[in-house]
Amino acid sequence: MTEEQLKGSNFYSYYSEKAGLTDADFQALQPYYELKELSHNQYVMRSGEVCRSVLFVEEGLLQFLSLDEKGGEHILQFAPENWLISDRSSMYFDEPSLYFIKAIEPSKVVFIHPNFFTEAGKLNFDFSMFTERSLQRSIYYLQKRINSLLAMTAKERYLEFMELYPSLLLRVP
Repeated sequence: MTEEQLKGSNFYSYYSEKAGLTDADFQALQPYYELKELSHNQYVMRSGEVCRSVLFVEEGLLQFLSLDEKGGEHILQFAPENWLISDRSSMYFDEPSLYFIKAIEPSKVVFIHPNFFTEAGKLNFDFSMFTERSLQRSIYYLQKRINSLLAMTAKERYLEFMELYPSLLLRVP
């Protein structure tokens, strides 16, 4: 990513505004991220592969899904612009993933190596605090999702999805 591309990116805005990364931090971290373009229906990760990156969606839409024995898709997460998506357990425990990640629109994605987070935390205390809050928020939403799967009807979950993500309704097949 050139310096001009970086400074005009959502990735730069997100981490500089929300996590306090400076231009010097981004320069030091440059070996740990790369912008790639994905085509419609392109898989970034398939079940059985080890996840090697956290993905920041610069432009487009990704989905995180599993397949059952009959080939039915079970979507666990959508990731539109400015969202992160990854199989954390696969990446951090170096185990084959049970999931797929694919672009459901042409997309621009920043592939972030796990060392980005470690090194950014060493460079910038604000970044460490941001990642801690982000992890806690992620756990909170996962717990909420589990509860909705256990306690809500399919219709109630769909209505909640429409309320939370109205802009995705026009983009998701």
